[in-house]
Amino acid sequence: MVVLSNLRNKLPLVLGAALLLALPGCSLLPQEEEELKPPLVKPVQQNFETAEVKKGSISRQLTAVASFVSSSMEQLVFNDSGGRLKSIDVKLGDKVKAGDIVAHLDAGDLEIRIRLQKLNVQKAEIALDQAKATAMGDPDALKLKLLDVEAAHIQLDSLQQQFEKTKLVSSIDGVVTYIDSLQTGDEITAYRPVVTVSDPTKLQLVYEASVTNDISPVQVGMKAEVKLKGKTLEGKVVQTPSSAPFTSDKQLSERNAKRLVISADGIPEGVGIGDTADITIPLEKRDDVLIIPRSGLRSYLGRDYVQTLEGDSRREVDVEKGIVSSTEVEIRKGLKEGQKIILSN
Repeated sequence: MVVLSNLRNKLPLVLGAALLLALPGCSLLPQEEEELKPPLVKPVQQNFETAEVKKGSISRQLTAVASFVSSSMEQLVFNDSGGRLKSIDVKLGDKVKAGDIVAHLDAGDLEIRIRLQKLNVQKAEIALDQAKATAMGDPDALKLKLLDVEAAHIQLDSLQQQFEKTKLVSSIDGVVTYIDSLQTGDEITAYRPVVTVSDPTKLQLVYEASVTNDISPVQVGMKAEVKLKGKTLEGKVVQTPSSAPFTSDKQLSERNAKRLVISADGIPEGVGIGDTADITIPLEKRDDVLIIPRSGLRSYLGRDYVQTLEGDSRREVDVEKGIVSSTEVEIRKGLKEGQKIILSN
């Protein structure tokens, strides 16, 4: 009876607990949060810088800085090999006159031999005078004395010519603009320039390109614009790599292969050797052609192409280029006027 009574007392508690567990919204366990959906990301809109294919004129020109050099210069050389340098008697920038000695070779004992031979000449002439006075009836003896005098003079002339060859003499008035790096005692090679003398009153412009292809389109006779000290002068191309004179000097030949020579009219006073000027040489020009900005042309493995924009789509188009200036490109094939192209960054 006691057990039954206890069951009756606990029954309401058991039923209450079962009811609570049965209710879905009243669970004693924590309720899980719903998983958040990822936010919608709008695609990034690409902004292209574009340009329109247009018609116009395009030109290509060579713009560079050239230096003034003398158009009249003399390269002083020794004509014979084998001598040894004694001295170079001038410095760069020295002014010299025609007839001035600029270098000497070691003359050895030539000066002593010349002095002795002058004495021999005097002896022969004295002997001749004596023969004239005493050999009135012996014409052959007189003739022999005459021959002795002639022989003595020939030997003296030969020695003096040898001595003159030890001197390097300028034949023009001018300024020393080049001196070889020879040292005292170095052996001389025939026709190797030792000193160059330039006439500073006769000037022309020289431009040496770093790459030969940069000046390959330039031809003799092309006009050149020369800007110097705020003035614009008229110039003309007078020498190109193809018109340079032949020379066996390897260094000079290599320089001529990259050199343009330009004459200019009305060079102002005060301009000297080594001064510089800006030169502009028009190379070619075309009118009424299709033109795009240079940044719109793309190249890869020899292929030239552009990217065109049609609505929201873009595509690659192969093109044939013409003149290429510093800012624009002529398009000969592949595009039409009014098309939009995408510029590269």
